[in-house]
Order: sequence, then structure tokens, then C-alpha cells
Amino acid sequence: MGRALDPRALFCHRLKEARRAAGLSQRQLGIRADIDPFVASTRINRYEKGIHQADMGTASRLAKALGVPLAYLFADDDRLARMIAAYAKLSRAEQDQLLREIERDKS
Repeated sequence: MGRALDPRALFCHRLKEARRAAGLSQRQLGIRADIDPFVASTRINRYEKGIHQADMGTASRLAKALGVPLAYLFADDDRLARMIAAYAKLSRAEQDQLLREIERDKS
């Protein structure tokens, strides 16, 4: 996904990508994000297809259920999305060290 997409399309793509990477069905993800089990699969399907747009509270619950930062779902570049996901997995000390290295290299 090298080309720029609109924010809604990005969210749809990243949501589906993260769900698949987590090995979850649409229903499982919906239930983990506190969506009524009766409509969980349909709601996630509609979010992934862009038929409906998740509000920020729902997007936040989806990100938490997927174990990714909310920013990952809106990253407009594949490398940035991967960096966001990888950064979130680091310890606080490792995050601080990486930031210092990046900021030092920029100077």
C-alpha cells in the first residue's frame, strides 16, 4: 500500500490487516471490543468494507482488542504502521533509547 489513501480507506485496510495478523474472526474481534455478539461479525465486516465508520471510542476499543496502538489503524504509510506496531512492543526504556538515537541521528 504505497499510494496515499483517504483516512477511511486506511482504517479499513489496517483494521483488516491487524485482525488477520491476530488470527481473529470478525466476530471474535467484535466481541473483544465489547460489541454485542449478535451483531459483532456484521459490524466488523462493515467497518472493514467502509460501509460504516467507527467512532473514535470504538476505534480505540478495536485497537486495544487487537493489541495495536490506535495510531496504527490510521498510519498513512506501511513502514510507519510497522514502526508504530514495533515501537509499542518495546519496553519504556527501549522506547526512550530508540527516540534518543533517532533524534541524535537527525541532528
